[in-house]
Amino acid sequence: MFEKVRNMLLFLFFAVFFVLVNTGAAVFAESVLSREHVDEKRIEVADASEQVSGKLGEIVAKTPEGSEPGTINPIAKKGFAGIPGAPGINYVVAFLWAIWVGWIFSTVGAFGGIMAGVGHLTLFGLGSYADSFIVTNPELNALLTDTIRATNQYLVALAALISMYSFYRMKRLVVPLGVALGAGSVAGGFLIPWLTAGKIQLHEYIGFFGLAVLVIGAFIFYSTTERARSTKKKATAASESFQRLMKETDVSESQGVHIVSSGWKKVTFSFYGTEFSFNPVMAVAGGLVIASISSFLGIGGGFLYVPFLTAVIGLPMFIVVGTSALAVLLSMITSIFSYVVIKGTFISWDLVGVEMVGVFVGAMIGPRTQKYIPEIWLKRLFVVLAVYVGLRYFSKGFFGQSWLPPF
Repeated sequence: MFEKVRNMLLFLFFAVFFVLVNTGAAVFAESVLSREHVDEKRIEVADASEQVSGKLGEIVAKTPEGSEPGTINPIAKKGFAGIPGAPGINYVVAFLWAIWVGWIFSTVGAFGGIMAGVGHLTLFGLGSYADSFIVTNPELNALLTDTIRATNQYLVALAALISMYSFYRMKRLVVPLGVALGAGSVAGGFLIPWLTAGKIQLHEYIGFFGLAVLVIGAFIFYSTTERARSTKKKATAASESFQRLMKETDVSESQGVHIVSSGWKKVTFSFYGTEFSFNPVMAVAGGLVIASISSFLGIGGGFLYVPFLTAVIGLPMFIVVGTSALAVLLSMITSIFSYVVIKGTFISWDLVGVEMVGVFVGAMIGPRTQKYIPEIWLKRLFVVLAVYVGLRYFSKGFFGQSWLPPF
């Protein structure tokens, strides 16, 4: 009983800490911007009390007025971020979509950020809207692109926090491995926003977004083939043992992850009777590369951590998800801080607040349903999503139009 209470208190502490740090970071960034720009430019809409201010207001003010795409109509209805004529977002839809984001991340260990990106880019129409300013105001195009990237990461960070805690309690999280991956991710999380914030246009972003998803989808598809599965016999045996034991009513979670030995060159642990090992140095290097890519794409990196942990290190999916979540959480905190505080990226707090509630619901459900889904079907679900999402954004980003219809 004491251990459960302690774990719950720790969870609440980290959840509150995460929210306070990032909210405080946003307030700090806004105060800095306000001091630097005392006489901010504002765009007035139909009512003089409705304004777009701060850094966003200054950039919006540079956009030509009009009713055509790529212009701002001052008398149009206020939409996203208070911009006249911007897409209006249905918060009920945003809440339901966020549940899906939380569930898919906490079930597959990936695709949370990608699904968040799909919602912001396509479902809510922010992608087409941002892209309309590519000629008339490239600076607004880039700012909205950064907003999408950073908003995606808020949702992924919360999903990672919740699912990480759930898997830790179930003894399905390899803490030393997650920390090693996370340590490598810190550098990438700081470096990429510093180098690219305000410099990436929407079409470039979605093109690389789609390409990365396609490559990883192909990699995961290969891992489901008999040839690939035959090289991962230990992981397959551990997965089968886990699924078999889950059908028994008296199975104990004490058979979960246990560290056998640890060192700078090798860490060994057991999971339901099977031993695994990894090189911490390789994990740190992998975390650095993955965090750099995921920070650029504005997603969690789970879609890269999952194949790294399953195909390179050779772990079963049932412990990959929780371990990936820990690494994702560490990289997301770093990347969000870089975007919001260092670069002053705009965040719509009302939208983020609604979506984070939905993510919380989905992330609580995922770990409790994952154990009932065969591992190979989890991977196949990943592949189907990767092909569809990857082809849509790759073709739209690099060729100007999508080869596949919207869902």
